[in-house]
Amino acid sequence: MTRCAVMGTGSWGTAFAMILADAGCEVTLWGRRQDLADAINEEHVNRDYLPGLTLPRSIRATTDPAAALAGADFAVLSVPSQTLRDNLAHWAPLLAPDTVLVSLMKGIELGTAKRMSEVIEEVAQVGPERVVVVSGPNLAGEIANRQPAATVVACTDEEVAKRFQKACHTPYFRPYTNTDVVGCELGGAVKNVIGLAVGMANGMGLGDNTKATLITRGLAETTRLGLRLGADAHTFAGLAGMGDLVATCSSPLSRNNTFGTNLGRGMTLAETIAATSQTAEGVKSCESVLDLARRNGVDMPIVEAVVDVVHKGRPTQEVLEGLMARSAKPERR
Repeated sequence: MTRCAVMGTGSWGTAFAMILADAGCEVTLWGRRQDLADAINEEHVNRDYLPGLTLPRSIRATTDPAAALAGADFAVLSVPSQTLRDNLAHWAPLLAPDTVLVSLMKGIELGTAKRMSEVIEEVAQVGPERVVVVSGPNLAGEIANRQPAATVVACTDEEVAKRFQKACHTPYFRPYTNTDVVGCELGGAVKNVIGLAVGMANGMGLGDNTKATLITRGLAETTRLGLRLGADAHTFAGLAGMGDLVATCSSPLSRNNTFGTNLGRGMTLAETIAATSQTAEGVKSCESVLDLARRNGVDMPIVEAVVDVVHKGRPTQEVLEGLMARSAKPERR
């Protein structure tokens, strides 16, 4: 039986533990809080993050990372992206020599502008063939209800991707393989930033034309950056690109969309953070995505606009007017 450790008891980590258990894997879920681990073991619930979901009884929870990772075929990492480096530094010595590390995170590291797979390779000192990235339209609340969804399982080694594809394939969760790790990660990271922008438009009371424009031009920005970094253009038309972007920008279940909506309604950053119970990755990643774009000479005006609102306090209306006043150009640019 395939053994999986899921490191993180947030909504997506918990939902993915359910997927793995439903697919027939032996699953151990790690979290910091003993009360949460006890509730999962004794009552099979995670009320803090997925209330109403009864978890498979086969899932075991622990606060001991060594116990979770012992003998794991796959270590599934589901922590906020900006905490990955510190967490993994503690976990890396506990990994078996052949454990494959799986990233559920969608962000770019602040300061280094590194993708999550790059951070994993550096900190755990593993090659790219031991790192898998999961990305796609995967809203945890819907998956927790076992509603049909698809995703992309990406690894530079296609056979490793196929192994994990088998480990997480259920009647309601359909994984596709891909070897374009760069494209899948960028799609997942940048869509959070575009989700903030679309949320802001929603909060301002703007209509579907505006939101469709932001989604489409946001995808163009993502593709430009991806191509500069060696990604496959086809990835951005698929589940990890357009699929994830549409889900994030259109669903009230999206943390980034909701966060942006509150900003668009006039709430301050501090007020919006106080009203948010879970991490909206785009809030910090918008800065690191813009950093990555500038390091590579790629123009990303929507991402820059989000940074201006979130971190520089510029009014949303002023930023929108600035975007609309940009010089006209052919659509393909």
